[in-house]
Amino acid sequence: MIDLGRKSVLGVNISAVDYEAAVARVVAAAQAGKRCAVSALAVHGVMTGALDEQQRTRLNSLDMLVPDGQPVRWALRILHGIRLADRVYGPELTLRVMAAASREKLPVFLYGSSGEVLENLSRRLLARFPDLEIAGAEPSRFGRISAAEQRVIAGRIKASGARIVFVGLGCPRQEVWLYEHLAYLPLPTLAVGAAFDFHAGSLPQAPAGMQRFGLEWLYRLLQEPRRLWRRYLKLNPLFLWYLCWQYLAGDVSREAAGVEPEHLGYA
Repeated sequence: MIDLGRKSVLGVNISAVDYEAAVARVVAAAQAGKRCAVSALAVHGVMTGALDEQQRTRLNSLDMLVPDGQPVRWALRILHGIRLADRVYGPELTLRVMAAASREKLPVFLYGSSGEVLENLSRRLLARFPDLEIAGAEPSRFGRISAAEQRVIAGRIKASGARIVFVGLGCPRQEVWLYEHLAYLPLPTLAVGAAFDFHAGSLPQAPAGMQRFGLEWLYRLLQEPRRLWRRYLKLNPLFLWYLCWQYLAGDVSREAAGVEPEHLGYA
């Protein structure tokens, strides 16, 4: 089990952990009834914080930001000399936490995506983990909501008896959701990106070889070029430029402090 604390990658405090440590922290928080807000960040997620001070504040306020993308794992090695054996991939972390929740009898809640995806996801999860208890599932409204509506949603989640919440709203909406629910949900909340679509069978995952060499972005770009070209063809080179800048400067952390983020209220 590896947990070497949080290290700055472009000002975003990435948790230098492996799967075992990440799952253990989530399960311990669920058993204790404490919060543990987790997001799995690839290059796009890191860049949302590197380029926006308010988003950086939100990200660094979460409890654990695991290195979802291989380039983020490599950045930990380049900048801080940390050699993790593998990344902590959001879809894989989802399955490992689900397995632990099944073993430990910890009910889960699924929030985000569409009703159809949630239905398929729930069916597949129960087929894979027969002892898993899904306390509830609620699709995204694909828009913004008020703070009062947020509290109502949080109330429904708590009333369900869930001990762990999985959030699939896409980056950066899901990280904003986690941040704005820190005070409302004293239990683990995990932003897991496309994991809902992958495990529901709605979206194919990149081949293992492409994932291993950090080319998952290329696979997804070829699948959805119109939606993703700006994200990957602009942000990936910018990530490399900022990474070189931080490396040559020694430690350009650019921590956000004292910023009061606006309420966005995604749902």
